[in-house]
Amino acid sequence: MPVIAFQGRPGAYSDLACRATRPGWATLPCRSFAETIEAVRDGLADEALLPCENSLAGRVAEIHALLPEAGLKIVGEHFQRVEHCLLCVKGARLEDVKRVHTHPVAMAQVRGLLARYDLEPVTEFDTAGAAELVAGWGRREEAAVASSLAGELNGLEVLLRNVEDAAHNTTRFYRVAPPDAVVESVAGQPMMTTLIVHVRHVPGALCDVLACFARHGVNMTRIESYMLGGSFEASRFLMDIEGAPDDRGVREALLELAGVSQDHHVLGTYRRSSFRDEM
Repeated sequence: MPVIAFQGRPGAYSDLACRATRPGWATLPCRSFAETIEAVRDGLADEALLPCENSLAGRVAEIHALLPEAGLKIVGEHFQRVEHCLLCVKGARLEDVKRVHTHPVAMAQVRGLLARYDLEPVTEFDTAGAAELVAGWGRREEAAVASSLAGELNGLEVLLRNVEDAAHNTTRFYRVAPPDAVVESVAGQPMMTTLIVHVRHVPGALCDVLACFARHGVNMTRIESYMLGGSFEASRFLMDIEGAPDDRGVREALLELAGVSQDHHVLGTYRRSSFRDEM
């Protein structure tokens, strides 16, 4: 059975995303993003799912740092709605709950729940890990905020669903695989390309780079800066663009880019998620 790796405990939102994007595959929980990447490089997993940005929290800084040197190819993208559930031991009622355990980011997304029911927030290392703790304690006054999958895997009941403050809370993931992986494509299917561009250290260097794409009608959906060598001067950028390198506009933009940048490297070309049309 093929395997897809993720960072977190079983039942984490990344686990849920893995099951959605690769149904029927085994999921491999890893302790860190670096370990998740290593699982693919060492052959323990066929692919990995790495969160790159969230509609509320912004970019995932660690992935932003690890991805350029990971030596893996981006072969897909996946958008996962974050639907927080209030989880308790069986038989507990809402009036029994005194404390809520979850990851700090998730805690910041359920402030309305905490205020409405006067609940004490207790931060934990992981949403799914919080569910494991609550299940292990077996006390009615303790609750976790995590996914419904975390509740199912730990034998907890869902007291309330969709307790998040913002309905648009969504995480975007890169699906990565070894460099020789074959990218699935369908004729006529819109594509995305992610690349790293190292700009020259001269005035207007980034403008010259961006103009390459604008002149050839290539839409850019994301750009993130990097600091190199401990310097506070950003000279390397990660970019997501619409299209594939064999598309005329993208091909001509990349040819022109070679003349105005220090260097560039394509991290992957993959099918554009249909979720983008729903946003």
